Amino acid sequence: MGAKTGLLVFADGDAPELLKRVGEADFARTEALVRRLHPDQEVQQCEGSCLWDGVYPPEGTVYAGSWPGVEVMGDRQVMIDRPSELPDRVVAASAGRRLILHAMHSVVDWLAFAVWEDGRLVRSLSLSPDDGIIENIGDPLPFERPYWSGDRPADVVPWPGEEDEPYALPFHPLELGEDALRALCGFIQEGVPDPADVDADAIRLHGFHVGAPHTPELAPATRTSERPAPPGRFYTLTAEGTLVERDGP
Repeated sequence: MGAKTGLLVFADGDAPELLKRVGEADFARTEALVRRLHPDQEVQQCEGSCLWDGVYPPEGTVYAGSWPGVEVMGDRQVMIDRPSELPDRVVAASAGRRLILHAMHSVVDWLAFAVWEDGRLVRSLSLSPDDGIIENIGDPLPFERPYWSGDRPADVVPWPGEEDEPYALPFHPLELGEDALRALCGFIQEGVPDPADVDADAIRLHGFHVGAPHTPELAPATRTSERPAPPGRFYTLTAEGTLVERDGP
């Protein structure tokens, strides 16, 4: 499994159903969303992507789309170990709506997802085989229950020399991550698509470079090496041993 995500979804209702009805994302609304969630960073437009590819953008890039009733943003900055620590400004932007965070990284088998309703965190889970359960807040959602009940045990081939060591978790985080992505957002990254899934490849997202504000260089006139030299001054030594300034050489 090689899926990676860093995704936020703001929705006025059921996100999968809303995403099935979207058309072209409004650029002005989308840019306003990105700037609102990155108030201290410089935002510049760049090439966009689709929802399927845009859930894990390159470092320093954000892919986003805004439509009436639903907004999405792929951003590595939301890939945090504890979803409950998502910045307040992001949660505040979901007032009166549902907010979904989905993040996973296949290299370390890490998964985190969370759901807020009108700014109130109702479920957060973060876990990996190396760190165990990092955060577990709220009651498991329906799609989780087969995993916690033991019906979806981890089927992992051990590394050579580790044949006697069981997988560190009772289920594989990335398998749960795919089910979470489908249940909460309507599509998957790996596995067999369902005809009822959102066509994430057909949903276009706008692209933005997001980074630290640019600090301009010093203007040339202020550089010490380019300042004009002051005019010369000339002195004569008197018989009494003092210096007296004179007009020229």
